[in-house]
Amino acid sequence: MMVSSPQQKRWMAWLAGALLTCAASAGLATDFDPQHHRESRRLVEELAATGIDRDWLQAALADAEFRQPVLEAMAGAAERRLTWHEYRAIFLDAPRIAHGVAFIEAHSAAFARAEAEYGVPPEVIAAIIGVETRYGEVTGRHRVLDSLATLAFHHPSRSRFFREELAAFLQIAFEQQRSPGSLRGSYAGAMGYPQFIPTSYRAYAVDFDGDGLRDLWSNPVDAIGSVANYFAEHGWLAGEPIYHEAAGPATPPNGIDFNGAAQLPAVPAAQLAAAGLEVPASLADDHRLLPVALKADENTWRYVLGEHNFYVITRYNHSHLYAMAVSELAEAIAAARGRQAHWLDAADTSSQEGS
Repeated sequence: MMVSSPQQKRWMAWLAGALLTCAASAGLATDFDPQHHRESRRLVEELAATGIDRDWLQAALADAEFRQPVLEAMAGAAERRLTWHEYRAIFLDAPRIAHGVAFIEAHSAAFARAEAEYGVPPEVIAAIIGVETRYGEVTGRHRVLDSLATLAFHHPSRSRFFREELAAFLQIAFEQQRSPGSLRGSYAGAMGYPQFIPTSYRAYAVDFDGDGLRDLWSNPVDAIGSVANYFAEHGWLAGEPIYHEAAGPATPPNGIDFNGAAQLPAVPAAQLAAAGLEVPASLADDHRLLPVALKADENTWRYVLGEHNFYVITRYNHSHLYAMAVSELAEAIAAARGRQAHWLDAADTSSQEGS
């Protein structure tokens, strides 16, 4: 008889624990049938009171399945674990830039109308869709129903938020006469070309081609208008810059709140200048900015001073890395189209980081 070593015993104990965890997770809910799941039953009652067919709701939720990988994916978002250099490399590649140019050319009329109506440049709209889904190529493989039901009823800290998203998703599917189980998106329940979460879909999606349907899953024209509308509704300032480059000290100075992308620009230009950052001379001392410090490599920091439009981009995703990736992809697409990135100050265009 073979005697296990201490290392083998530890491994077997770990394996047994892992199997028990998986079994427990599976036992949480293999489905969310309102006949057996109390929270699903409550949701049915709430939505039925708004006019959605009760039998349709019960059938939809009975079809939902618990997905442990969704909970695991929520803990490992790229914005939480990548440096700027690594994050930038994902989105600023030559194929994505070229595809952005082609996407604008293929839907030039929609982009021109979106800019005229909402004030958002075509390259910025395209960059959002390019970062989110590679212009509609990668819109997600998860059943939105499963993802949102799992997060609504089992996320450890954000279940209330995702319960609202699940409710909005069911409303969208019912209104559009779509089978909830047929619709796919990200592990967090984001959907279509622009990866709107359901509450954003209901609030900001527009029928931009006038066919009577707000379709972000298969209609790029609706997606273009909807992204522009989202930005406009969040206060996009037409013709204003997104950010300024700023030289600065070797390491980020103390006393400055860097990378607070979830906040409105709040740091006065004079305070930034006093801390050693090179603030554009055109800005008044009391002009408020959102300072960003990006680690370009092990020994180099890059400083960016975000304007209000930088903050607006973070309404789409609160990460400062995300806002920078969108901004730089928009600049690269504009350059590839032979257009001046007019949302940058002339002084900024000469100091952009190389690709």
